[in-house]
Amino acid sequence: MTLTAWVNGRFVPLEEATIHIEDRGFQFADGVYEVIACFGGRFLELEAHLDRLENSCEGIGISLLKSRPELIELIHDTYHRNPFDHAMIYIQATRGIAPRSHLLTQEVEPTLVITARELPSPSAEKLTHGASAITLPDIRWKRCDIKSIALLASVIGKQEAARQGVDEAFWLDDEGHILEGCATNCFAVINGELVTHPLDHHVLGGITRHLALKVAREHDITIVERPWRLDEPGLSECMMSSTTNAVVAVSNIDGVTIGNGAAGPISTNLRQWILDEFEAMKQ
Repeated sequence: MTLTAWVNGRFVPLEEATIHIEDRGFQFADGVYEVIACFGGRFLELEAHLDRLENSCEGIGISLLKSRPELIELIHDTYHRNPFDHAMIYIQATRGIAPRSHLLTQEVEPTLVITARELPSPSAEKLTHGASAITLPDIRWKRCDIKSIALLASVIGKQEAARQGVDEAFWLDDEGHILEGCATNCFAVINGELVTHPLDHHVLGGITRHLALKVAREHDITIVERPWRLDEPGLSECMMSSTTNAVVAVSNIDGVTIGNGAAGPISTNLRQWILDEFEAMKQ
């Protein structure tokens, strides 16, 4: 299977795609990224993803040097040059190539890379019985609202989750509040209300998080954005959201069963309502 990538102005076979060893993304993780879901050629919330990409670039002072229409054309072209019906498009922008120094003392052109991979989906077992997670003290930097490629903390969290045989790790603040996962946003159902941490510098504004809240409002579910803990009375469901998994229930956290140990009604409905949005895109 031949895959194609966009690298700094041209399309190349993925196995030939290379970046200079002095690219600041490689040496400093000096860059940002986006992952966009595509279903049969229809991109989920493309404009929202590009808004977030531009905000992340602005947050660290990178100029993409591509207009919005040019980026959209490149994203579509990357999708069509690869063999996936349902795909995830990865976009990465770094500050560019320069001799290694924390302080950049010369004008350089940003690096832009776009790739495509097949969009994964959760197993039927996970959808029925829920995923599992652990909690870890938050060791990340204090600008998690920027979608930085500096993901070492999340790599460590994911590795620890895998070591313990679970699917995800959720970050806790100093007061024990759930912030978000290594690659997910987190929600709970507490006394019938859908609760999630408010957007701030500790939480990324997830595109699927936004979509989940949108469909919840449309179906008259009460939403409360506030810090929350796993030990709150009345907590009956937990769930996580991401571009690649939509919404998935989390039925076990730190070895403790959540609710009845299976996907609850609100997480199940939220997932179905989001999938309905996906299906509507294909028509």
